[in-house]
Amino acid sequence: MSLKKSTPFTLNPTARWVKAAFIAGVASTAAFSLQAQEAQEEAAAEDVEVIDVVGSRRTIQDQISIKRESTTVVDGLSAEDIGDLPALSIGEALESITGAASHRENGGATEITIRGLGPFLSATHINGREATNGSGDRSVNFSQFPSELVKKIAIYKTQDASMIEGGVAGVIALETVAPLDYGKQRIQGEIKGNYNPDEGNVDNSLHSDLGYRGTISYVDQFEFSNGSALGISVGAQRQDITQPEAEYRSSSPTGSSLWACLNDPTNTNEGFFRSSAGDCEDQVSGSSNQGYNTEIDPETGEAVSAGSPYAWTGSSRSYRQNETSDERDAFFLALQFQPNSAWDINTDFQYSNRLQQEARHDLIFLQKRAIPGLTGPTLVTNDVGGILHWEGQDRIESSGEQFSRDETYQGFGINVEHFATDALTLSFDLAYSKTEREELQISNRARTEDRQSFSWDMGDNIPHFTVQNFDVTDITNFYDSLRTRADRENTRENEVKSAKVDFSYILDHNVFVSVEGGLRASEMTFVQLGGSQGNGSRTEWTFSPTEGSTDEEEIAQAIALMQGCQIDFPESDFLSSVSDGDIITHVDSDGNTVASGTGSSWATYDNNCFARAVAASNGDDFAYPELEYENAGTIDVTERTYAGYLMANYDTEMWGKFVRGNFGVRVVNTEVTSIGFRNSFEVIEGELGTLTLVEDDSVVERIEGGGSYTEILPSFNFVMDYSDDILLRAGIYRGMSRANPSDLGYSRTFQTDDEVAPTTISDLIVGVNGSGNPSTKPLMSWNYDVAIEWYPNEDSIFAFGVYYKQFNGGFQQQTVLEDFVIEGDTYALPITNSVTTDDSSSIIGIETSVAYRWDSGIGVKFGYNYADTDYEFEDSLYGDTFVTELDGSTTQLTQGIVPPGSVPGFSEHVFSGQVYYQIGDLDTALIYKYRSEYFQPYTSNGTRLRYVDEVGVWEARASYKVNDHVRVKVEAINLFSAPKSQDYFVQGNLGEVNDYGPRLFAGVTVKY
Repeated sequence: MSLKKSTPFTLNPTARWVKAAFIAGVASTAAFSLQAQEAQEEAAAEDVEVIDVVGSRRTIQDQISIKRESTTVVDGLSAEDIGDLPALSIGEALESITGAASHRENGGATEITIRGLGPFLSATHINGREATNGSGDRSVNFSQFPSELVKKIAIYKTQDASMIEGGVAGVIALETVAPLDYGKQRIQGEIKGNYNPDEGNVDNSLHSDLGYRGTISYVDQFEFSNGSALGISVGAQRQDITQPEAEYRSSSPTGSSLWACLNDPTNTNEGFFRSSAGDCEDQVSGSSNQGYNTEIDPETGEAVSAGSPYAWTGSSRSYRQNETSDERDAFFLALQFQPNSAWDINTDFQYSNRLQQEARHDLIFLQKRAIPGLTGPTLVTNDVGGILHWEGQDRIESSGEQFSRDETYQGFGINVEHFATDALTLSFDLAYSKTEREELQISNRARTEDRQSFSWDMGDNIPHFTVQNFDVTDITNFYDSLRTRADRENTRENEVKSAKVDFSYILDHNVFVSVEGGLRASEMTFVQLGGSQGNGSRTEWTFSPTEGSTDEEEIAQAIALMQGCQIDFPESDFLSSVSDGDIITHVDSDGNTVASGTGSSWATYDNNCFARAVAASNGDDFAYPELEYENAGTIDVTERTYAGYLMANYDTEMWGKFVRGNFGVRVVNTEVTSIGFRNSFEVIEGELGTLTLVEDDSVVERIEGGGSYTEILPSFNFVMDYSDDILLRAGIYRGMSRANPSDLGYSRTFQTDDEVAPTTISDLIVGVNGSGNPSTKPLMSWNYDVAIEWYPNEDSIFAFGVYYKQFNGGFQQQTVLEDFVIEGDTYALPITNSVTTDDSSSIIGIETSVAYRWDSGIGVKFGYNYADTDYEFEDSLYGDTFVTELDGSTTQLTQGIVPPGSVPGFSEHVFSGQVYYQIGDLDTALIYKYRSEYFQPYTSNGTRLRYVDEVGVWEARASYKVNDHVRVKVEAINLFSAPKSQDYFVQGNLGEVNDYGPRLFAGVTVKY
């Protein structure tokens, strides 16, 4: 049985209106423009003039030119002027490039995958330098960077030796303008208004219905009498918009709140058919938090629960309404100075600060509890254990969160190029990049005192609940277990410093035209502060009634608190585009529908008011806790890299054809140092000579671990001009992708043997527990590309390529020895941790690009990528897991019940298509982007499987050039309100649905 029905998608009213307006606009303006074209042709017969190609046509011509002229496999976008990249963000712009797709958050493109491979396999460079991020991984959140301040973006799918290592899937390169190279003065301002139809239904306490983004930039050049020249480019942007999002949610698999509970009618000790009411993962007589047991039974060699039916049950199912705000300030500055013809000095600076805020209102149904004779017999599941119908009794909560994320990016670089001779060019580069992120969150809870009877059924997209004799809109029903938590977490700082020197020497040779080489040193640091909750600190208050109050008085005080902070439900038509009607139906004991409590809303309150009131009931003022560096939860990683390369470029004639390309080798050495903290300890000797380990939690001591590796990365690129319009292309390179910085931490505690009377430290301390592995080796791959490309004219391309990637590496638990100094002596102790294995897997794919334009002004551009892989990623809880012992033997720990995932971020199909009409002063385009399902790891626990379902998103844009200085624009993202749907552990077990709605922008650009 399928979890979701396949039904025609229904457009919401706004989407239908936008679609109709767009089609009508294109149709009506087409006739006008064709008439204008005829008039232009008549004028041209009398006075020949140069046609300045702009807009969508110019952008696609530039894409074709970038691809044709490169010696590597590359696709890119460039703009004639700053601000002309055809997208609202870098993420949306990158999605239009063949083989690129995004992970969506808050309705917009964030992390980018290349050729269906996850962002951890890619690298991002800004002006040729590494970019930092605040996520703890090596991906980059592209929504942090405004497209209006970027001149060019490109994706290099094969690499040469001169490129900074780190991209197995590819390298994403962003470039800002070099003002002297730009060559003309430009003053430009742009203002765009933002309206999100779904925001119009929200009474948002953080933002108004309308938003905006304003951009201003200035480029100029100055020549001096001594022959020197100075160029300046400066730009700034302010964005203040909303990111509406309505959600259905289940407990996530990152911790211990989502279980495969046994669904066996013959088993009355645990699961849904237990003999007494209780949580389905607990045994009536036996262990708690068990569920389906995947551990290997030594007597059978299979899982303890092998053969038992099960169903996936989270701690809760819930709905979330969001009030949102997204503010971003961005700035860039570039200076280019040429004192004479021998020197070219470029400096650039980028800054971006983004503050995201959400006021979240949740209605939560706790639902792990199994009721004998009810829950089990009525349970309906699909063929993977996803629940389709559930009945039972449990508490209901009206909860809320107040969330903010403050993230700042800074980048600075200076590049000095010296033309020492006609043949020799020297280049020196210094760079700095830093990202800081901090998250603050209030988490509130108010629940029913008694367990309520309810059931739910899976609809086309989300579940729908039926409650009996309970009104979810009455706030006086939620007065029990009032609690608030204040969290300061994910406070991170990622910093990269680098220096490099390069040379290029032109050869007087009929084959080899030049040789290049260089050295580079960099230092990456990643610090995540710890606290009372590992990656953060938490302060918690529970409601404390007046001392001496009776039970009735305590209830009255709790209800008064709730009523004092109550607000109207902030949103109308909540989740209407993905629901089958009312998400909640209130019935009486006879099954008759009760109007109050039936609908798509519930009792809500102001989160800040609630938090202050609960804290005040304890005599406290609400405040966020502090973090500390010297804490067991702190991660402090330093990664130092030293690299050198040598590369030859060739351009000659072979077999009667012109060929060009390069070959070279890059050598990379990486050293990792990781600092951690643990409680101080002391070895105490007893009266009989036995030893004990005593920890002192008042004293924290520093510990340090590390590792190093050296890799050799050869590369070869070949391009043949088979004819004037046909190119043959090939590339081979060895690539590497390093482990995420957050996985390179160093947390260690000692294991002791309490069943013996140890008299030596070797007997006392038998092993080590911990997380993080600074010795993790990179994922290595050999990459092969071949392609044929046909360029009939400057508006057209037909390209087809095949690629193959062989990975040497996977992730597996392995026991290794690490050295520890204890009481002045060094001991080698075993620890089991995640390591990169020597397993081999491969990816094979095809990629095709098509662009064509008719004389009528209509053009198309399509990009498609297909990939297949045998790479397997096992879930750490419900997959097959193994451990490699010190002697090299491998033992299976668990027998999984879910198939393995693929390469993180891997999509089998990625497609982007664009139809544009651009002639004269009118420019319109309709864009479609599709990505098939993929496994997306969590940042907090990347060992659990989470699948993002397939999705297709429509965008539209149109602009009209009023005169030489003024252009008006309209743009729409997620035109038809495509939601994001996620499955947990296995595809078919629905975990989360996010409904964003379309986002509409309209504005005007002024240039001088």
